[in-house]
Amino acid sequence: MITELGHFALILAALVACVQVIVPLIGAHKRWPGWMAVADPAANAQFLLVAFSFAALTYAFVTSDFSVKLVVNNSHTAKPFLYKITGVWGNHEGSMLLWVLILTLFGVSAAWFGGNLPPTLKARVLSVQSAIGVAFYGFILLTSNPFERMAVPPMNGRDLNPLLQDPGLAFHPPFLYLGYVGLSMAFSFAVAALIEGRVDAAWARWVRPWTLAAWMFLTVGIALGSWWAYYELGWGGFWFWDPVENASFMPWLIAAALLHSAVVVEKRESLKSWTILLAILAFGFSLIGTFIVRSGVITSVHAFANDPERGVFILLILAVFMGGALVLYAARAGAMEARGVFSPVSRESALVLNNILLAVSAFVVFVGTIWPLVGELILGRKLSVGAPFFNMAFTPFMVVLGLVLPVGAMLPWKRGKVGRVLRTLRVPLALAVALMALAFAMQTGRSALGPVGVFMGAWLVMGAAVDIWSKTGRSGNRIARLARLPRADWGKAVAHSGLGVTMFAIAGLMAWEQEDIRVAQVGEPFEVAGYTLTLRDVRQVQGPNFRSTMAEVLLSRDGKEISVLNPEKRVYPVQQMPTTEAAIDNGLLRDVYVVIGDSQKNGGWAVRTYFKPLANWIWGGAILMAIGGLLSLSDRRYRVAAGARKAAVQARGVPAE
Repeated sequence: MITELGHFALILAALVACVQVIVPLIGAHKRWPGWMAVADPAANAQFLLVAFSFAALTYAFVTSDFSVKLVVNNSHTAKPFLYKITGVWGNHEGSMLLWVLILTLFGVSAAWFGGNLPPTLKARVLSVQSAIGVAFYGFILLTSNPFERMAVPPMNGRDLNPLLQDPGLAFHPPFLYLGYVGLSMAFSFAVAALIEGRVDAAWARWVRPWTLAAWMFLTVGIALGSWWAYYELGWGGFWFWDPVENASFMPWLIAAALLHSAVVVEKRESLKSWTILLAILAFGFSLIGTFIVRSGVITSVHAFANDPERGVFILLILAVFMGGALVLYAARAGAMEARGVFSPVSRESALVLNNILLAVSAFVVFVGTIWPLVGELILGRKLSVGAPFFNMAFTPFMVVLGLVLPVGAMLPWKRGKVGRVLRTLRVPLALAVALMALAFAMQTGRSALGPVGVFMGAWLVMGAAVDIWSKTGRSGNRIARLARLPRADWGKAVAHSGLGVTMFAIAGLMAWEQEDIRVAQVGEPFEVAGYTLTLRDVRQVQGPNFRSTMAEVLLSRDGKEISVLNPEKRVYPVQQMPTTEAAIDNGLLRDVYVVIGDSQKNGGWAVRTYFKPLANWIWGGAILMAIGGLLSLSDRRYRVAAGARKAAVQARGVPAE
């Protein structure tokens, strides 16, 4: 009964969404307050109905209701309770329901917190947001019904993909979807502004919090996915340039560009056309990512589905929304005339360069991701694009971005002098060069990647520190002024520092990691990167829904025991699928990473050991970036419509174009 109610609630939500698309849009055009007011209760009703539908599906998973086909295909009575819950979105149909739930959450948030928005703009934003919802309701109900019933329910289910039975996967998809779907708000604001024919500083102030929230969630989601791949897949890497990894990375890059571009619109009323285009493209890349994951046209270990019909449906959604938005963008080009004038050497120009580097980087990733598909369609043969291409093509743009970021952040608006800024940054520059030279001198026979990473990290972190310190003036109690600085200034400094830490960690890990592959005998020690490892035992262990071959490896250094590691090889009988569980001794400056392989004929065991310097700093830097976004979001000036109250009131009196 609850399952049927959940299905009915989803259908009813789709009908409410249709009303929310049409009535407020007509009301905004005709300036009928009553019709525009329909948007708020409709957004609330949509969210409550979809939330109930999602709760009903969750109930079916938790109670192991095997009359529901989705539960049969993705659950099992012996599965731990946590994974019964994560199984709700650990599949195609359930994850799309989560997508729609988050879409309605952002829509209702705009209704709750958009009280200072001009009524016409608010009505149009909620209508466009609901139009996106209508498309995905159709997709779910017509091709991906999560509530489909079994004619004859089986006694048990087929279990969840073992790779997804991990605590990291309990949080990775929701955060990633909050980022993906959150960019729909930037799209809705862009299309609503194009319909109204007005893009100004107030609009930029309103759109920035939504973009910032989406970028922050996307940062956390990508970091969690990278961390999960690092410790769960057993191959020792944190990023593989997999198509699905790229699918989340591309909108992250475009959203970062959008955040910086919106600053120029807000402060100088320039780059309006470019900012609107970025808002459209950011959500467009989210839809492209959804197409890659759901269609099966590109092979990936992360793909949820392999159904061309679903891919065609998503491709139609992409064509309708991106095509429609770009046509409207072209028609309204005259309404986006730039007002601010700035010198080639200014903060505006630095932000333009920032945007170019981020946009071109996203394009490089896009080309590398779809090139195998293009090659197969045009050339008729299978091609592969791997990490070497991405590392060579993508890295230079990030290096240039890191070099110019501290300078650009300190340039004044409208007109500035690079020499003056460099004089202010002379100490960070000197220290960064000194640290690079030290790293180069200490390493022997290795590439320059590590020293360059040291320079980039030090340059960005210390540059951000000097930037925040320079805002306190030149005299008086500068420490007190530092505490009173706006949170947005602190957020920028923390986020830029996080980028520096991540760059430093990635370069250091790639340059200085060590790998050892051998057949280890029980009781015989071996050396890796100055550490002594001893395989003490290998035994069979029975888990709740798996069988495990578990090793016991003693890690020591200079005769002193550090830890006992337990790498595993698991087999999940229901799906007959093996997984590798790495054992990691985490440290502040390094990880020792051990993987157990198969038994050998001579009685030994295959063991892979990695020494990974600075591994945890990669995710530490990502956390710093997300914290920087959160600090900026908590600044009262950047909450939805906050700081733009006066502009909003004035806009209410503006006659229709």
